[in-house]
Amino acid sequence: MLRTLLRMSTSPVPKRVKTSPTLIGTHNGHFHADEALAIYLLRLLPTYNPSTLLRTRDPALLSTCHTVVDVGGEYDAARSRYDHHQRTFDTTFPNKSTKLSSAGLVYLHFGKAIIAQRTGLDPSSPDTEILWQKLYDDFIEAIDANDNGISLYPSSETANLTKRFSDNGITLSSLVSDLNYDTSISAPPTSTKIETNDPNSASNPGPQAAEDTRFLAASDLMGTSFLRKLTNYHTTWLPARSTVLAAYQNRHENDPQGRILVFREPTPWKDHLYTFESDSSPSTNNEPQVLYVLYPESATPGAKWRIQAVPVTRDSFESRKPLPEPWRGLRDEELCAKSGVEGCVFVHASGFIGGNGSEEGAREMARRAVVEM
Repeated sequence: MLRTLLRMSTSPVPKRVKTSPTLIGTHNGHFHADEALAIYLLRLLPTYNPSTLLRTRDPALLSTCHTVVDVGGEYDAARSRYDHHQRTFDTTFPNKSTKLSSAGLVYLHFGKAIIAQRTGLDPSSPDTEILWQKLYDDFIEAIDANDNGISLYPSSETANLTKRFSDNGITLSSLVSDLNYDTSISAPPTSTKIETNDPNSASNPGPQAAEDTRFLAASDLMGTSFLRKLTNYHTTWLPARSTVLAAYQNRHENDPQGRILVFREPTPWKDHLYTFESDSSPSTNNEPQVLYVLYPESATPGAKWRIQAVPVTRDSFESRKPLPEPWRGLRDEELCAKSGVEGCVFVHASGFIGGNGSEEGAREMARRAVVEM
């Protein structure tokens, strides 16, 4: 059986005593997002940097590997075996019901170590735990579900629904699927060196070598996307948590019923707002929900301000209370005349967002909008 060995290193590392690279095994043939990500995640760890990847389904060859991912019919973390295709497999992430794929398995066991290594956080810190859970919720679980054929909604709830448009071509899993057939990829990512035992590969790369190159491109796509999310959550989303909490606790200063939230700078607020609302004590659960969020367009002094209606849910395009219908689609003087507020810039035709030239103007728009029928 032709096999290709892929020598992989994700970044320059300090000089060390020369040792044999760790051998990772996964299957050859058609590849998917889950093993592409799983391999990249492993490569981020010192144990696997550098490492060599063996893509084969030959049990004898896989038995020589330090770690085997998405093939072999065995899940045993003590032996570094991470397959999920066996009939008896039912492992899930804590407090989740979605069965794990190879990506989820690797993330379950190594996710905190990867987060700590990339961020400098302590592996046992509360912030690491928050990021570990967040990245699973927003990134890994969808890959697990896709690979295991789990639909986003029960079929009984979607049987009579018709999509307005197709969204199948814009997921990471679909992009990885496309790479299986992309003959334009002729070289691996620059961070990866390919070694093969095929004597003809240098002058005439065979189908397996070409497939391996496409796999590495898929792994790079999945891994860099994961790291981009991790960086964003660590440097932007996580620090915003305390900012949103302070604004939420002070919301009654803006409106007696706490329906208006104000930030002094642009802030990723949605996730945290829904969390704080759901975590509120029973005595406050009957209070009105936050309807509008105000913030400057940028941190530049004198920046214009935005007023944004809070969505019904995090992923919804429907607002809890859109800006008043008579304002929608209007701009500048016409909007000022209709709303009775100075400095208005615009209100979107759907009413989900609007703008004003000043903080006070945005506040006045919010004050009028909360009582407008």
